[in-house]
Amino acid sequence: MAVTDFFAGEIATELLKQLFLISAKAWKYKSTADKLIALIEDIQPTIKEIQYSGVELPAHRQAQIGMLFDTFEKGKKLTEKVLSARRWNMFRQLTLARKMEKLEKTITNFLKAPILAHILADVHRLRADSEERLDRVDRSLERVIQQVGSMKIGGGGMIREAMKRAEAMEIETNDDLEKFGVGLELGKIKVKKMIFEAQGGVFGISGMGGVGKTTLARELERDHEVRCHFENRILFLTVSQSPLLEELREHIWGFLSGCEAGNPVPDCSFQFEGTRKLVILDDVWTTQALDRLTSFKFPGCTTLVVSRSKLTEPKFTYDVEVLSEDEAISLFCLCAFGQKSVPPGFCNDLVKQVANECKGLPLALKVTGASLNDKPEKYWEGVLQRLSRGEPADDSHESRLLHQMEASLENLDQTTKDCFLDLGAFPEDRKIPLDVLINMWIELHDIDEGNAFAILVDLSHKNLLTLGKDPRLGSLYASHYDIFVTQHDVLRDLALHISNVGKVNRRKRLLMPKRELELPREWERNNDEHYIAQIVSIHTGEMNEMDWFDMEFPKAEILILNFSSDKYVLPPFITKMSRLRVLVIINNGMSPAVLHDFSIFANLSKLRSLWLERVHVPELSNSTTPLKNLHKMSLILCKINKSFDQTGVDVADIFPKLGDLTIDHCDDLVALPSSICGLTSLSCLSITNCPRLGELPKNLSKLQALEILRLYACPELKTLPGEICELPGLKYLDISQCVSLSCLPEEIGKLKKLEKIDMRECCFSGRPSSAVSLKSLRHVICDTDVAFMWDEVKKVVPGLKIEAAEKCFSLDWLDE
Repeated sequence: MAVTDFFAGEIATELLKQLFLISAKAWKYKSTADKLIALIEDIQPTIKEIQYSGVELPAHRQAQIGMLFDTFEKGKKLTEKVLSARRWNMFRQLTLARKMEKLEKTITNFLKAPILAHILADVHRLRADSEERLDRVDRSLERVIQQVGSMKIGGGGMIREAMKRAEAMEIETNDDLEKFGVGLELGKIKVKKMIFEAQGGVFGISGMGGVGKTTLARELERDHEVRCHFENRILFLTVSQSPLLEELREHIWGFLSGCEAGNPVPDCSFQFEGTRKLVILDDVWTTQALDRLTSFKFPGCTTLVVSRSKLTEPKFTYDVEVLSEDEAISLFCLCAFGQKSVPPGFCNDLVKQVANECKGLPLALKVTGASLNDKPEKYWEGVLQRLSRGEPADDSHESRLLHQMEASLENLDQTTKDCFLDLGAFPEDRKIPLDVLINMWIELHDIDEGNAFAILVDLSHKNLLTLGKDPRLGSLYASHYDIFVTQHDVLRDLALHISNVGKVNRRKRLLMPKRELELPREWERNNDEHYIAQIVSIHTGEMNEMDWFDMEFPKAEILILNFSSDKYVLPPFITKMSRLRVLVIINNGMSPAVLHDFSIFANLSKLRSLWLERVHVPELSNSTTPLKNLHKMSLILCKINKSFDQTGVDVADIFPKLGDLTIDHCDDLVALPSSICGLTSLSCLSITNCPRLGELPKNLSKLQALEILRLYACPELKTLPGEICELPGLKYLDISQCVSLSCLPEEIGKLKKLEKIDMRECCFSGRPSSAVSLKSLRHVICDTDVAFMWDEVKKVVPGLKIEAAEKCFSLDWLDE
């Protein structure tokens, strides 16, 4: 195994990024993180020299490098846990701090030993021995290249015919490749590792349009190690959106088989015997095209698929990342000024602001930078303003960037394309709650939750959004309100660009591209005519009565209000939104906001989904207007006060059809009000991440329709009332991270429909004997040290899965 097969250098770089984030955001770990940063930065030059030497070390040296690699890999996993740890969980914070300190000692001890010096000495000696052999290989490759250049393939066409497609493309020069810096080099290393370790197969390079996939593939085609590995037997073909599949198959057949002109291409799988060969298929759009072009079975043949969609298995796919800030600035300046830095006398901040609007996307950086070449600073200011509003910098920017990006949408069906365009309704650089997105699609596009989730996954596979990694995602009983979606800002700009075509009153989506102090003047100038928008998205600061002006939205179904303030007056035109079905109110400020004028809810008879985030929930009273069709209500980071606990108020009359209630991260919730048990239509109740919740009401048994009960991460909750066992339809119970819970109710066996229990990180000393009666139970998630308690239940319940979850607080990983 060569040293280049070890990825300590790459892992070290990724670990450094995580440590910088920890140092900046997590003060409890700052001291240890800074020490680790200093250690790793000192060792990186040595790692890179070893990593890129290209020689093969003795086994004992490989093992020593492997030890360092393992330590970095475990350190990276640890930093991910630190960054995702919840602030309220002090026990976990303390445990993670101990792990960080132990990681520092492990790396320090490794560096004290003379191991790296010995390895480096071996590298220099072995590299000197290999230079003569490599010279001989290079001379052999030159002869092979001459022979391949005259080879005939397929139906009498020369190899140059296969290259015409590549010549029609915009090929990056070697100078261009230098612009991409470390980002491209790391991608090459990852892809080479995948294809070198396997004996043939199909691998992928995936990423959004303009991220540099083809550039990476071209660089791999020219790479010396790749050429040696495949003995220069490499075929590069561009497939495109409308491919001539039979012609391409003919080229591939001729390349793999060495058949002369006139030999037919088989329609079925056909096995060959031969040496290693590499086929690079660039710009593949569909699985059908890929299947057709990879139907030949050739031992040792490796196929590398370059696509905007994830067409190959995830573990065999490299997702191209955007450039780091330093790399992006260098590339941008090279295109704008012809050098890799800002020239003297030019406004450095202005250059950075414009470059930052491209969010590390190489195509956007190149197009935008080139459009600003030789332009004065005043022109740059105008471009910055247009880019911040999601508008093209100029005509060239629109045609070369946005139109090229728009090609990514051509293979989407209309509903999926509409769902993509809906993403423009959310602020840039913000996580989009998955629950909000799915609720919006369900109501707006008349699809069910399953189809909405399928569209989400499809957009993710096509790299049109980024779906946060979460083990719960896709599970039958998964919650979505604390799972998020993100989107690259250039893709958001594309959605805004398409949505903003035409007169403002005629647009299906009325969107504010960025936060403003007031509503757009264009809206006010046109408010003498009603707006036909179905989605209205407003992003402002504090708003009072005088800041709003009259507008009419007779067709509006979705209203999203984003603001940053501790008080906010709701827009009066809500009273005219008679078709409104989804209302999302999100305060991005530091403290919960007081909302004024809730009386405007009087006309929202069709409202089905309400999301309130970081606001004071208004107190309910007998005069509160009933929301007769409200099905789903989510209260996130809110102050509940005594909203649901008013004497004499019948909550069921106000929310007669409420089926899904979520209360998450509400730190003033001490006891769940008994009035909530009057919501007999509830099928899902989620009370999560509430650090002060100490008890549940005794009348829970009134919730006869309840199927899902989530109570996770409520550390003060000490007992579950026995009334839970009187819920005939309960299918899912989540009490994970309720660290004060010591047992399940004794009569839990009465829950005949219970299918799944999640009880991770609960301090249980035993389980009720009645659990053997849970005949519908099929999945229990618990800590490893208590999994044995369910063995008896597993014997009598067919198909029961006991999943022993890894403890979050284990220190064992550093001792391996």
